[in-house]
Amino acid sequence: MLKKMLLGDYSEVGLNNRLSREKWLKKALGDIQKGQSILDAGAGELKYKSYCSHLNYTSQDFAQYDGKGDGVGIQMESWDNSKLDIISDIASIPKETNSYDNILCSEVFEHIPHPVKALEEFSRILKPGGRLVLTAPFCSLTHFAPYHFYTGFNSYFYKHYLELNDFEIVELSANGNYFEYLAQEIRFSYDLSFKDSGIKPNFLEKIAQRIVLSLYKKASIKSKSSNKMLNFGYHVIAIKK
Repeated sequence: MLKKMLLGDYSEVGLNNRLSREKWLKKALGDIQKGQSILDAGAGELKYKSYCSHLNYTSQDFAQYDGKGDGVGIQMESWDNSKLDIISDIASIPKETNSYDNILCSEVFEHIPHPVKALEEFSRILKPGGRLVLTAPFCSLTHFAPYHFYTGFNSYFYKHYLELNDFEIVELSANGNYFEYLAQEIRFSYDLSFKDSGIKPNFLEKIAQRIVLSLYKKASIKSKSSNKMLNFGYHVIAIKK
């Protein structure tokens, strides 16, 4: 009780990026009518194939990332490309026009040098009335380098380029907010400091971290519009006209 009084409650704040995104994806994909076709574009290790068990699922990726990349930034150490159905450039998928009922593209756009061309290709291979389920970070650290070309995408990117490519947005929702994002980076910075600088936070510095996290948790709960300035990333559903 004394600890909570002194430090406040800092549990969960900054920890919900992946969990919130996966909860949203599970619902968005689960809402798709059984038996429809879906292309998982930039599928990687087919992380979301289990969410598409009721659908006719096809995976696509360029299959060049090996888990180690160029050794810069965050890497996965290992990566399995062996289960992919289609290996191609995401902006040149060897499928006929109007091939799919749905396309999933999750946390991929920051890793391709031509995201607008990818949207053009999605528009080509989606059937009229087809659904695009898309997520990408608002801001991200260097990861999977050298295949990291953009730090993130604001809502205005989607509004502008989806409309240009014959999509109607039916959902554009922020995952987290300014304070949640800062809390995530504060938590991560303490882990990063061990590896990069060799500095190990002392007791008082750890207490300071927890006090700031407690403040950000309260601010996040009360926040009305900070998600428009910064968030983990946008969740998008758009329909091909």
